[in-house]
Amino acid sequence: MVKSFQLSFSFGHPQTQNASVQSRRDLRNSNPNPNSYGNPNSTRKGEVSDLKMQLRQLAGSRSPGTDDSKRDLFKKVISYMTIGIDVSSLFSEMVMCSATSDIVLKKMCYLYVGNYAKGNPDIALLTINFLQKDCKDEDPMIRGLALRSLCSLRVANLVEYLVGPLGLGLKDGNSYVRMVATIGVLKLYHISAATCIDADFPAMLKHLLLNDPDTQVVANCLSALQEIWSLEASQSEEASREREALLSKPVIYYFLNRMKEFSEWAQCLVLELVAKYVPSDSNEIFDIMNLLEDRLQHANGAVVLATIKLFLQLTLSMTDVHQQVYERIKAPLLTLVSSGSPEQSYAVLSHLHLLVMRAPMLFSSDYKHFYCQYNESFYVKKLKLEMLTAVANENNTYEIGECTIAVTQCFTEIAVVGKSVCPVTELCEYAANVDIPIARESIRAVGKIALQQYDVNAIVDRLLQFLEMEKDYGTAETLVKIVSVLVKDLLRKYPQWSHDCIAVVGNISSKNVQEPKAKAALIWMLGEYAQEMQDAPYVLESLIDNWDDEHSAEVRLHLLTAVMKCFLRRPPETQKALGAALAAGLADFHQDVHDRALFYYRLLQHNVSVAENVVNPPKQAVSVFADTQSSEIKDRIFDEFNSLSVVYQKPSYMFTDKEHRGAFSFTEELGNLSIGVESASNVVSAQIVEASDNDLLLSTSEKEESRGPSSNGSAYSAPSYGASSNHPLPAHSPQSSLAIDDLLGLGLTISANPEPLPPSLMLNPRAVLDPSAFQQKWRQLPISVSQEYTMNPQGVAALTTPQSLLRHMQGHSIYCIASGGQAPNFKFFFFAQKVEELSTFLVECVINSSSCKAQLKIKADDETTSQAFSDLFQSALSTLGTP
Repeated sequence: MVKSFQLSFSFGHPQTQNASVQSRRDLRNSNPNPNSYGNPNSTRKGEVSDLKMQLRQLAGSRSPGTDDSKRDLFKKVISYMTIGIDVSSLFSEMVMCSATSDIVLKKMCYLYVGNYAKGNPDIALLTINFLQKDCKDEDPMIRGLALRSLCSLRVANLVEYLVGPLGLGLKDGNSYVRMVATIGVLKLYHISAATCIDADFPAMLKHLLLNDPDTQVVANCLSALQEIWSLEASQSEEASREREALLSKPVIYYFLNRMKEFSEWAQCLVLELVAKYVPSDSNEIFDIMNLLEDRLQHANGAVVLATIKLFLQLTLSMTDVHQQVYERIKAPLLTLVSSGSPEQSYAVLSHLHLLVMRAPMLFSSDYKHFYCQYNESFYVKKLKLEMLTAVANENNTYEIGECTIAVTQCFTEIAVVGKSVCPVTELCEYAANVDIPIARESIRAVGKIALQQYDVNAIVDRLLQFLEMEKDYGTAETLVKIVSVLVKDLLRKYPQWSHDCIAVVGNISSKNVQEPKAKAALIWMLGEYAQEMQDAPYVLESLIDNWDDEHSAEVRLHLLTAVMKCFLRRPPETQKALGAALAAGLADFHQDVHDRALFYYRLLQHNVSVAENVVNPPKQAVSVFADTQSSEIKDRIFDEFNSLSVVYQKPSYMFTDKEHRGAFSFTEELGNLSIGVESASNVVSAQIVEASDNDLLLSTSEKEESRGPSSNGSAYSAPSYGASSNHPLPAHSPQSSLAIDDLLGLGLTISANPEPLPPSLMLNPRAVLDPSAFQQKWRQLPISVSQEYTMNPQGVAALTTPQSLLRHMQGHSIYCIASGGQAPNFKFFFFAQKVEELSTFLVECVINSSSCKAQLKIKADDETTSQAFSDLFQSALSTLGTP
């Protein structure tokens, strides 16, 4: 029996900054030529020499006003260093002048030393004595600053000098020095882990963690120990036990009881630790939650989000309590969204968005909180529209839909008449400041709401109004693009709306819609409802006449399918259009378009009834549309609550792991791929590949002649229709024409046999190129060929192991020098060399296995042969995965 959930219903220094500003002014006055800053000349060297001489004069001086003079010189040195001038030659003089009790001079000297120490480890040794001396200064501020600077030198051969000052710092009576020392231990661990462990610093940090009265020292110890023991756990069982000890009940309760003493950053650190703790029973869960319930009212958003993450993690196995947590955290989150900067609001809203997507019903009554405000940023409004879409249900659909439509209609100057409970005046005030992207997102939101609910007649009716708009500016065109795509999905889910939709779609001119997805949606409707739309065959025919002007392969693919459907329903009117579409498709340069046209042609040639069953079968209404994000991804993001994963809406590995970062860089690991060398006898020539490719895609008359008469006594070739294609089609024997050719009215013509292909490019089967030479050539040579290539499904299937592509291309004398990536994105760098000349080809090949696309960039010593090599490369790709 679940216990009722009872929370709290029962449960930089200013003086230094001014000095820097003044020094920059002095620098401008001393050198009025700004172009000389980045390029030191003799004048600048003279200034540095003068500084060196002046610093040397002041190094041993004890006269009054010396410190003021040093300040002026130090400020000028820091100014030079800031703008990129090398002042490392002043190192010894700066160190000598640091023998002073002036803390401002100390800070500037430490800044100078820290900047040049790592790049100059030899002269960094000069700083050890004076830094160690300052670590024993009477002033705790100087001790802390010196210890911080000493640990920031980051020079491996100086770690032995850090052990003593760090040990003294951890035992120092001043909390500031101890706080610096705890972080210094972590710095030492990253420089030399063995030195840190041998000095027993982790044990000293653990003692401070449990006994130090200063909470900031405790927080620093916790941060350092978590990182050290996490890194050591894989190598040491003791470190693993110590890491587990941090999650013991006494330690967790020790932190919880001191929670209010910690700073905001430290509270987040503690809450993150407690979230990993596993309570023994439900009573302990309630005790922890009641203790931390007041953190939900904290003014700092990070503390609130960390507390929410803890509550959600603790109650995952308690369904009823988990739901009560959702109810409890709504108010704090909504308060944070409405207060603070837009950036903070967006971060909190992203977490609220995640919770809404996981439990939309719990937030359905709070939908008014997600209405857009007129002064909000675009990214905030977009996120709110997504949340409105998620919380829509039968009770609030009309109100949300009306409100969202009102946003867009106000934007397009259309009057809103409806029973919306939303203040229309406020919406119009908001709409007066939005732009086209907001209107676009609003319409998408309305469409998604309509697809989610069943009884949304009023919403769909409002949505169709946008297709009837007639405007003389770009707004109407933008809205029509979005609505066209949405109406297509609406018809797939609600076929009963076809009559109303068709009446509106028929009034839209395809010439006014240029966006590919919207145009493809309209063409789909023309083909799907060709029987009800009287002008469908003629609209499709006009589109086919402009085939060569259509640059989108997606539109051409939809056009082929639509005209095929229309032909099967209204053959007499569509006969000519289908013939023209098939001929144009077969001559199309895009592989997918060509293959689909060839498939339809062979399907009709085989059996028209079978073609109708394949192309236009009986369809059922779509009940649920596929989600773009898997449940596994969503759960992974939820586990990483209160992190950038929620803001980016993707798990951390997708933006931290190297293979998900997008751009590839040359590394030693990438360049040292071991690929076995194959013999030259295994190389497949480009002519054979092209012949095989043509044989698979198209049966030409040449093929028939080479084979002799076929067994069924008939030959087949691709049709040619008028002048709709740019390339001559293969020859066709008149005697072999089938009845289907006459039915389509293709007007076949006899063309001469194509000229024999020129000799292909011959590549060196034993080409050699080291990675450094490849990188140098890649930087120097311009891109001579940049193309997109569509891979065959067999080739994409073979990419489950990228090594298969490397071996395959090596068989064509094309060698891989670097590769990387993870499905669906792979990236390869290849090289090849001509047989007779020392001419090298370099290739960048980016393959997306989900879209079957390959992006090719080719560079060559001899650019005149780049296209020939590109053809050879694509031919090699086309045979990947084929027997």
